[in-house]
Amino acid sequence: MLMNYQNGNQAMKNILTILSSFCLLASSFAAESKPNIIIFLADDLGYAGVGVNGCKDIPTPHIDSIAKNGVRFTDGYANHCVCSPSRAGLMSGRYQHRFGFEANSGPERFAAENFGLPRTEPTLAERLKAAGYATGMVGKWHIGFKPGLRPHERGFDYHYGFLSGARTYLPGKADTDPLLRNGQPVTDEKEYLTDAFAREAVAFLDRSKDKPFFLYLAFNAVHGPLEATDAYTARFPNLTGTRRIHAGMVAAMDDAVGRVLGKVRALGQEENTLVFFYSDNGGPTPQTTASNEPLRGYKGQFYEGGIREPFLAQWKGKLQAGAVYREMVMGFDCHATALAAAGVPLPTEKSLDGVNLLPFLTGKQAGRPHEQLFWRAGEKHATRVGDWKLVQERGGEPELFNLMDDISEKTDLAAKEPAKLKEVQAAYTAWEKQMMPAQWRRQDGRTQGAGKAPAKGSARGGGIEERFKQYDKNRDGKLTPTEFPMSSFKQADKDGDGVLTFDEVKAYYGVRRQKTDQEESK
Repeated sequence: MLMNYQNGNQAMKNILTILSSFCLLASSFAAESKPNIIIFLADDLGYAGVGVNGCKDIPTPHIDSIAKNGVRFTDGYANHCVCSPSRAGLMSGRYQHRFGFEANSGPERFAAENFGLPRTEPTLAERLKAAGYATGMVGKWHIGFKPGLRPHERGFDYHYGFLSGARTYLPGKADTDPLLRNGQPVTDEKEYLTDAFAREAVAFLDRSKDKPFFLYLAFNAVHGPLEATDAYTARFPNLTGTRRIHAGMVAAMDDAVGRVLGKVRALGQEENTLVFFYSDNGGPTPQTTASNEPLRGYKGQFYEGGIREPFLAQWKGKLQAGAVYREMVMGFDCHATALAAAGVPLPTEKSLDGVNLLPFLTGKQAGRPHEQLFWRAGEKHATRVGDWKLVQERGGEPELFNLMDDISEKTDLAAKEPAKLKEVQAAYTAWEKQMMPAQWRRQDGRTQGAGKAPAKGSARGGGIEERFKQYDKNRDGKLTPTEFPMSSFKQADKDGDGVLTFDEVKAYYGVRRQKTDQEESK
């Protein structure tokens, strides 16, 4: 009897061991049957902000390794020229204008009541979580503050970071935008913020190694405030001032990317992980020294410097190492490509604007992912149709560039190519008819309560020329103080003759709008 009992006990142990091994094998197979997905999103990083795109004085070996082991996109674009709308495009996989998301919020405490990515727009995390992925986000959210709109409520199993557009990087320094872990305040963070984000990202990967995982590491580096530790700035003894601090911030971000990629290798998942790296918009060069060379413009503008980004992808064994892809792609393509890689059917009820890039990158599909791309921010917009690019800045005349010959947008061809200008403008008009008007404006302490989007035909609507005509009641081409009873009249009247010409009004509001662009880009 005793022997039979012992034999039976041993048999049960053997069965349990076999079952345990089978479960581990099944778990391992499940993890490998779907690829892991990592999206690194930099903040305010210029086109020439990394070595692989021409940066000479700030080494970025870990970011560059993504291009070395995968694909560098020469014409990779963000969805917008400022942070928040660009991130909404990525998370939704659609033009954010389809749901009226085309402006930053401003600080959370001043944001418009309706600010955020609406619940009617599923996030990439929600879609991947439904497909069995472990989902983690580390870093800056900036697409919703209210309950129901925060990362841990929008498909992420885990979030560590903050909700607003910017905060301090330094531990112990007071900040009005708190660090949060799944919605709960974190008060004991002791590391430089970029290092802390790397720590949290690596820990998430370690906890999630038995499932396919999706990590969205959304840096606030290298967005202001300009803050770096001595350990990072010490790497750049030949740099000074703002450039040296900026370099330290870039180095910290590169180290963070390296730590995450190193963890993927340690888990033996490098050939089973699709990786993307790009930036939410171009660099604000005057403020941070971020370089957008050889592109024209900077953050807050729709010239190439505001929207064309360092854009990289890696999937070892699937994508050709060291490849260069020269067709235009956009941030929301990461969304569509991730779903396709994970075997998740692309939605049909609300079709994505993003495109699965994999067949184009592997040579299975010819042609371009996009024939046209569009951007809009209130009165200004841009359109790219093939190699032709229309830029309409606030109050200015439409400009037309051929990017094949003029990547720096130096030569405006609008006057020489009227037929092409009309064609590209028509493409924009057709696209805009499908979009929703902006649902809010950015606001801060000075504009609190004014965050609601302007009504169509309001004083803020239309260009300077249109509004000049509205005020010019007698149509004499000049505005008197009676026609234009504004406190800014004397400031705009540069020659002091008591009337305003169109050129004076245009010059005055041009300066005003440059300042507004700089504020709205924060």
